[in-house]
Amino acid sequence: MKRYSTSELRCLEIVNSCDGAKLGYASDFEFEAEGDCTKVTALIIRGGGGFFGFGCTEDLRIPWCDVQCIGEDIILVKLSSQAWDCFCKSRRRFGRK
Repeated sequence: MKRYSTSELRCLEIVNSCDGAKLGYASDFEFEAEGDCTKVTALIIRGGGGFFGFGCTEDLRIPWCDVQCIGEDIILVKLSSQAWDCFCKSRRRFGRK
């Protein structure tokens, strides 16, 4: 099993395995710390910033259980159709593809 640092994971593009859509790069991670055990619970893809806060898109939170595979170049995830639709609508609304 290969170990990754957060800086290494930030360099890997995140791709939705359902349709091959490129989602972006992880900008943040969510952790859960309990006693001696700490684990990653989600990848966060930062939403786009607008002009003085107008036109901002929401961050996309991908639960760690939806991460299917971490490869040399990409991270494959399987987004629920609801999360994917919400993300696409948000990006289209502000002129992003």
